[in-house]
Amino acid sequence: MHPDEELRRLHWRAHHRGTREADMMIGGFFDAHAARWSQLERAWFTALLDEQDVDIMAWAIGTAVPPERFAGAAMTALQKLDYLKVAR
Repeated sequence: MHPDEELRRLHWRAHHRGTREADMMIGGFFDAHAARWSQLERAWFTALLDEQDVDIMAWAIGTAVPPERFAGAAMTALQKLDYLKVAR
C-alpha cells in the first residue's frame, strides 16, 4: 500500500470511531503525530485501532494498564493528552 494511501486510511479510522470522545482522542493523536511516524509506528497505530475504544481511552487516561505490546514511547505520547484541542 502506498504510504499516502495508508495515512488516508488511518486518518479515516482514527476520526470515525463511533463516539465523539473517541474521535477527538484517537483522531487528535493521529493529527498531532502521524506526519512524523516511521513504518513501525504506523504499524503500532494500525494495531491500536483494532482495539476497543473503551480500552484505548482507559489506557490513555491511566485507568487501565495497556498490554505490553502497546507499551513504549507512542503510548506515552498518547497518555500525555496534550494533543487534544479543548475549547475553554
